[in-house]
Amino acid sequence: MERIDLNGKTIFVTGAAGFIGSNLVKRLLKDVKDATIIGIDNMNDYYDVSLKEHRLEMLGDGWTFIRGDIADKATIDGIFEKYQPQVVVNLAAQAGVRYSITNPDAYIQSNLIGFYNILEACRHWPVEHLVYASSSSVYGSNKKVPYSTDDKVDNPVSLYAATKKSNELMAHAYSKLYNIPSTGLRFFTVYGPAGRPDMAYFGFTNKLVKGETIQIFNYGNCMRDFTYVDDIIEGVVRVMQGAPEKKNGEDGLPLPPYAVYNIGNNQPENLLDFVDILQQELIRAKVLPEDYDFEAHKKLVPMQPGDVPTTYADTTALERDFGFKPNTSLRDGLRAFAEWYHEFYGQA
Repeated sequence: MERIDLNGKTIFVTGAAGFIGSNLVKRLLKDVKDATIIGIDNMNDYYDVSLKEHRLEMLGDGWTFIRGDIADKATIDGIFEKYQPQVVVNLAAQAGVRYSITNPDAYIQSNLIGFYNILEACRHWPVEHLVYASSSSVYGSNKKVPYSTDDKVDNPVSLYAATKKSNELMAHAYSKLYNIPSTGLRFFTVYGPAGRPDMAYFGFTNKLVKGETIQIFNYGNCMRDFTYVDDIIEGVVRVMQGAPEKKNGEDGLPLPPYAVYNIGNNQPENLLDFVDILQQELIRAKVLPEDYDFEAHKKLVPMQPGDVPTTYADTTALERDFGFKPNTSLRDGLRAFAEWYHEFYGQA
């Protein structure tokens, strides 16, 4: 593995106003000395834009933010030509499994064309390391758990998952052809303060606050490997500093400097237990009143198309290569979310 010192580097983060992107920029601004940080985001309205603006405000100055779309080749080429980033972290993507069923175009534009533009730019303006977001959804309907990066992932059950698997394949090809060191990160159900409103914990909270009923899929028999955002960021920052090594094979041609890791909590939680902890923390943070009747606002429903019953990360490779394993408990993570929600939206 090639060690990369991030101090003094030019780092390009796509999806910088997103949940993970903004947290990454925050961490880089805090911990990396003399780095030039460039971020891009198209600020689309897939969810409440004021939340993205809130994240940008929290970041303040000290970096360059570009409002633009990675699917626009000229924009990406212009950024690479002007700033010549040494480390690129691609977090821009159209997220969400269910939305991919109704709005497939957005996924092809952002996740395929956008990522292709990033790869092409890394080819023409060589980088020391390209890190990109993949997803636990690539495991599809795999029965074997925990999910290991050695498993075959040829059964996507949503277009979103198919685009993320495609990113890994495209990165592999570019790593092989152009010797671009690339690392894909399969994130498992990321949650935390100022997260994505389309995620269950946030959507549930919004509905409960309005007195609406929440739907718990697969009659509550879902297991999710919930991973707190700070753990994800710790993993990303460590991975940024270790690029797959450039080596030649017996034929004298480059072996692809390519790696993929899971970043998950390695501890799946039952959805009903998760909802139970969430409601306790929402009451504790005064988002909901103490006498809130949860049973009246809870409905168990069948599985949704594109969803999987269990996600469970095998993180042994991440531990082996980077000495790190996510460890924030669900209660601590949901407490931080509930307190942020109370602060941002006010109380019940």
